[in-house]
Amino acid sequence: MSNPIPVRTLSGVSAPGVSVSVVIPTLNERGVLERALGCTQAEGVERIVVDGGSVDDTANTARSLRAERVLHSAPGRAQQMDVGYRAASGDVIVFLHADTQLDPGWLAALRTALQDPGVAGGAFGLRFASKRRIYRFLELGVWLRTRLGGLPYGDQALFVRRAVLDAKGGIPLVPIFEDLDLVRLIRASGRMVFLPERARTSPRRYEASGVLRTWMRNTLALLAYLLDLDRERVLRWYRRRPER
Repeated sequence: MSNPIPVRTLSGVSAPGVSVSVVIPTLNERGVLERALGCTQAEGVERIVVDGGSVDDTANTARSLRAERVLHSAPGRAQQMDVGYRAASGDVIVFLHADTQLDPGWLAALRTALQDPGVAGGAFGLRFASKRRIYRFLELGVWLRTRLGGLPYGDQALFVRRAVLDAKGGIPLVPIFEDLDLVRLIRASGRMVFLPERARTSPRRYEASGVLRTWMRNTLALLAYLLDLDRERVLRWYRRRPER
């Protein structure tokens, strides 16, 4: 690792005092938003919902669920993540999907990991909120991709020290693969840790398009990222609704 970006720590203050901001990008997430906001309500945690133009009253739902801040931005996960990061006050930023719930011990685990000043960020384990066996196989694949390849996805609740993003100038406004770009930035800036506490995410997108079909589409998208293919073209292909 060459020329790591210095990470900000709280001089003279133990890791449990590190402030945390949770950024939750939304687009028509009224029905699931309580999962993300409920599990992250804790002392020292700022929850920021960044809505990308919902038409289902997501923003007012976030307010009723007592999100500390509800912001609006142009649609696009990277754009929303950047807006949330710039508004955040925390020393650490957690990017959490609206349909994902973190295990109760997530905050203590995160702060413990950050006692090491060389840790730039990390991710949680993944668990699909379904009893179907096929999801256990997908989780094994995620574990292997994360542990052996060092490439967690955004649904694993990526977290990063604010100083890392400050040094980069924020979240790059890319059309797709913003989570993988963030992973690369974390790894280039220091150590990346993988916490055993889980991000329990909804399998709704797999159920909507078919589990195996969605897995294959995600695998091909990852290959496109690794091959550095044109992202606009990849996004158009990825958004194309598959025939069932």
